[in-house]
Amino acid sequence: MRCKTLTAAAAVLLMMTAGCSTLERVVYRPDINQGNFLVANDVAKIHTGMTQQQVAYTLGSPMMRDPFGSSTWYYVFRQEPGHEPVTQQTLKLTFNSSGILTGIDNRPRLTGQKS
Repeated sequence: MRCKTLTAAAAVLLMMTAGCSTLERVVYRPDINQGNFLVANDVAKIHTGMTQQQVAYTLGSPMMRDPFGSSTWYYVFRQEPGHEPVTQQTLKLTFNSSGILTGIDNRPRLTGQKS
C-alpha cells in the first residue's frame, strides 16, 4: 500500500512540474535557420558603384526585392537557436535607376526571447 502511495505521489509531482521552465532546457529544440546566410568575407566585397549583376554574382539572389521596382534588395537571415534569443541579420542594398549600387545598410538585431 505504501509503495502505491509513493508511486502515485511521484506521478502527481512529476505532472505538476512538467510545465515548469526548469524542465524546458531538457527538451530538445532544433536550431532553425531561414533566409540568405551571408559570409562576412562576401559582404565585405560589396561596395557602392557595383552593378546589380555583380552584386548577385557575389551574394546570390536576394530574399526580397522592392515590389514597386528593382531598386532595393533585401538579404535577410533569421536564426532561431533552440533555447536562445532569436537573431536576424538584414542587408539592404539600394540601387539607382541605372542599376548601380548606391546604398548599403547592414543591420544585425536581436528580435526577442524564445518563448
